Amino acid sequence: MHRGLANLCGRGGRSTERNPAASKSPDVSIFSLHYPPEPTGNAPYSGALAVGLATAGYQVTAHVGFPHYPAWKIYAGYGGWRRFERLEGVEVRRRRHYVPQPPRGVRRLVSELSFGLRLIFARWSSPRVVVALSPPLFSAALAVVRLRLTPRRPRLIVWVQDIYSLGMTETGEGGEFVQRTTRWVEKQTLSAADQIVVIHQRFADFVTKELGVNSSKVVVVRNWTHLPPSDAVEAAGAKAELGWPSDVTIAVHAGNMGSKQGLENIVAAARIADQKKAPVHFILVGEGSERRRLENSALGVSRIEFADPMDERKYRLALGAADILLVNEKPGVSAMAVPSKLTSYFDAGRPIVAATDPAGITASEIAAANAGSVVPAGDSNALLNAVLELRDDPEAAAQYGLNGRRHRYKFLDQKQAIGAWQHILSEI
Repeated sequence: MHRGLANLCGRGGRSTERNPAASKSPDVSIFSLHYPPEPTGNAPYSGALAVGLATAGYQVTAHVGFPHYPAWKIYAGYGGWRRFERLEGVEVRRRRHYVPQPPRGVRRLVSELSFGLRLIFARWSSPRVVVALSPPLFSAALAVVRLRLTPRRPRLIVWVQDIYSLGMTETGEGGEFVQRTTRWVEKQTLSAADQIVVIHQRFADFVTKELGVNSSKVVVVRNWTHLPPSDAVEAAGAKAELGWPSDVTIAVHAGNMGSKQGLENIVAAARIADQKKAPVHFILVGEGSERRRLENSALGVSRIEFADPMDERKYRLALGAADILLVNEKPGVSAMAVPSKLTSYFDAGRPIVAATDPAGITASEIAAANAGSVVPAGDSNALLNAVLELRDDPEAAAQYGLNGRRHRYKFLDQKQAIGAWQHILSEI
């Protein structure tokens, strides 16, 4: 959501800035397929870390892909083979890569490998520290190969946003051989790092106990709320500005519409709401590989609609206009990821209903904040009933919202997280 990072410069992949290869060698290089102006996923965090470190006095270079997520289509205005920009004190070097349609299986692997190959053959200058994000795991793995061949190699930090091999198992992607190979690649990539930063303690446990990585290398730094601090949004005014109905309960899911979200469950809940004539309206905000299929499956369902991705101001309005915010995960998804939307949901001060594994990470995060209720993944009746129960208990709904907002300011502060990163860099 760092809109300043979305500024374009030049045409045909050129920047008005001087070529960064001629500038002073950077202290820190960040390797991330995703970067602002992408509004969701890893991008807000890679962008905020880069800007935060640059503001703190580090010389930062971000080696990133062309923006394409979550629509899986290169954004308008980004042509050519590469683009160099200087944005908010960060040297941003964008490199074109293969964007898969659909982003699954071999196509997804080729996408990661194409970006990794661009990193291998790129000019890195001489960073003292490299921060490589995973996912994309295979891009990070290729960067490790390059690092091992580099004289006086920089220190390597791998920043784990999702457990890649666990994700393949939980979503059922690939056969046993593919899953075993991916697990080996993940173990080797993490073992090669000087430091591993994970975003949740359960990730740390998996990396050390299941992948056998030395625990002394692993540190937890929570993802933060990337929306800047602000007053809570007034719901009635937000609904009016967005043109959303005010006479029903609005349940909003915001973010990526991919496979692991299992959003057909929300479509099914809306269909049941139609049958029961329930006073609720579901709105799915965002983009993703599954959106077209979901829209087709929702044809004829009156209590659901889809909204395109929004800029920061409207995104905050959408969260504030919601009476209830939704998290939905595919059955079987439990420990592979921490939904990044939760940090924004807590900021919005609205109650959360999550359809997920009650023993999984998402459920534990909501319980820790006491910010909402959890129902089993894939149970559309339970999802609808939980929404209606909160509609009938406005006092509990309001308390959940307040609890989430308190949790955001106490545990998910961006300055604290960037400070933790500065400490890691100074130690390494």
